[in-house]
Amino acid sequence: MPSTYPAPPVLPRPLAVVTGASSGIGEAFARQLAPTHDLLLVARRKERLDTVASQAGALHGARAEVLVADLAEASDAARVAERLRREPNLELLVNNAGFGFHGLFWEGSIAPIEEMHRLHVLATMRLCHAALENFVPRNRGAIVNVASVAAFVRGIGSGSYGATKSWMTAFTEGLHLDLRSVKSRVVVQALCPGFTHSEFHAVMRGRHERRLPRFFWMSADQVAASSLAGLRRGRLYVVPGWKYRVITALVTKFPARLRVALELARPA
Repeated sequence: MPSTYPAPPVLPRPLAVVTGASSGIGEAFARQLAPTHDLLLVARRKERLDTVASQAGALHGARAEVLVADLAEASDAARVAERLRREPNLELLVNNAGFGFHGLFWEGSIAPIEEMHRLHVLATMRLCHAALENFVPRNRGAIVNVASVAAFVRGIGSGSYGATKSWMTAFTEGLHLDLRSVKSRVVVQALCPGFTHSEFHAVMRGRHERRLPRFFWMSADQVAASSLAGLRRGRLYVVPGWKYRVITALVTKFPARLRVALELARPA
């Protein structure tokens, strides 16, 4: 009579939380993480989140949960932060939620600029704090803060946007130093993509497509894949695409006077 043994227990998969997961880079992260992670998908558009979650479950068996939240609102950001603190299997936070604003600073309403700062700065700070409260005692975990090459390359009409992304890179580097000072194995990354085919860049693409060569545009999947490869190597900064790595390497070496002169000389 053959011996029978109890089936081994099904171990829970690590959890990845992705904000801004309803489209673009956030959706690409969700697709690429689904084969190995359960997912908590955060954004404002429930129908789009439901679609991403359904696909992750059907294709990869991921347990994908939807959390509808507007992270520019303090109460929603607090609600997501509390969830991060108490998730026992949390392994990765991708702070991807964001939007751009283009126009001379003093023209138009200040409201969307304030909203952008709340989302890029205050929400990122709050969610990182909550995730690190979870990660550091366990000595494991990772955070990706999605910044932009605009953190290094200034542009006319995008001063506020670039400032928030510069803050994100400086903040992420500061977190890295704090973690290394206590010999923590937690990893943080500043992801700095350039022009990416997504809803985020839809308006910008229409404005710049004629004067930007096609090879400057990247897919959201390429950006997410570069980030995850960088995480495996423990890289603090990830700039997807060799052309953007060359641009940022050069521009960050220019003196401020030259950077400003080059920007003013660009065609409108």
